[in-house]
Amino acid sequence: MIRIATVNVNGIRAAWRKGMPTWLENSNPDFITLQEVRAADDIAVKLLEESGYTTTSHDAEAKGRAGVAVMARTQPVEVRTGIGADGYFDRAGRWVETDYRLGDGSLLTLVSAYVHSGEAGTPKQEDKYRFLDLMTVRMPELAAHADHALVTGDLNVCHTERDLKNWKANRKKAGFLPEERAYFDGFFSDLGWVDVHRKLSGDVDGPYTWWSMRGQAFDNDTGWRIDYHMATPGLAETAVRATVDKAPSWDTRWSDHAPLVIDYELPAPQQAQ
Repeated sequence: MIRIATVNVNGIRAAWRKGMPTWLENSNPDFITLQEVRAADDIAVKLLEESGYTTTSHDAEAKGRAGVAVMARTQPVEVRTGIGADGYFDRAGRWVETDYRLGDGSLLTLVSAYVHSGEAGTPKQEDKYRFLDLMTVRMPELAAHADHALVTGDLNVCHTERDLKNWKANRKKAGFLPEERAYFDGFFSDLGWVDVHRKLSGDVDGPYTWWSMRGQAFDNDTGWRIDYHMATPGLAETAVRATVDKAPSWDTRWSDHAPLVIDYELPAPQQAQ
C-alpha cells in the first residue's frame, strides 16, 4: 500500500512553523506533493531535511511566488521541470515530474502541479488557459511514458457544481468558468484520466479542500474542491481510500488548503542504490 498526499502549503516556512510536521508524522505518507512552496530550492530542501524525506523542489523565478515540490521516501530515478517545449513555463515553479521505480519493477510518474488562479478577462487568465492547453498535450505523453501516472496538486478549477459550495455566485469567476471546466471534461473524458477523489467519494457535495481565511467559510464548510489526484485508469483502479485532512478548527490550520490523502494498492517504491 502506498499513501500519496497533496497539499498547497501557502508558504512552506509558515506551514512548517504552524504545525505541518505534526500532520506529517500522524499521516505518514510515502509521497507528498507540495504547491505554493514560496521558497528557493535550497531553502525548501534544507527545511525539509529533518522530515526524513527526500525533497525535489522546483522554485519560481519570481521570488516568494508559486513553487512546487515532491517529498518521497526514496530518491527519484528521474526529474523533469517545467511544461511545454517553448520554455514559457520553465521558471514558473508550477510543474515538476518525478519518476519512481516500484517494487514490482513498474514505473510511477508523480507530478506536482500548481495551476494559475487566474482572473477572468485578464492576461492572468490567458496564462491559465495556456497552461491548461499544455497539460492537455503532456498528460497523454505521461500515460505513454510510465506504467502509472498521477498528476496531483492545486489545479484551481472546480470541475462540477458538486465541487463548489456557492457555485451559483461564482459562475463568472475564475475557478468555475465554463471554459476552465471544459478542460477537465477533456481530462476525464477525451483523455481517459480519472478524478480519483471523486471516484472514491461518490456523487456528494465536496469534499472540499480549500476555504477562504476570511469570514466563516471554514466553520460553515463553504469551500472549493480544487486539489486533485488525476490518475491513469489502471492506477485509479488501485485507489482504495481518500481522506481530506481538514483541521479540527480554524485556529489550528497550517494552510488555507487541507491535504488530500489517497491510498493506492501498489508495491512500495524501490530504495535508491
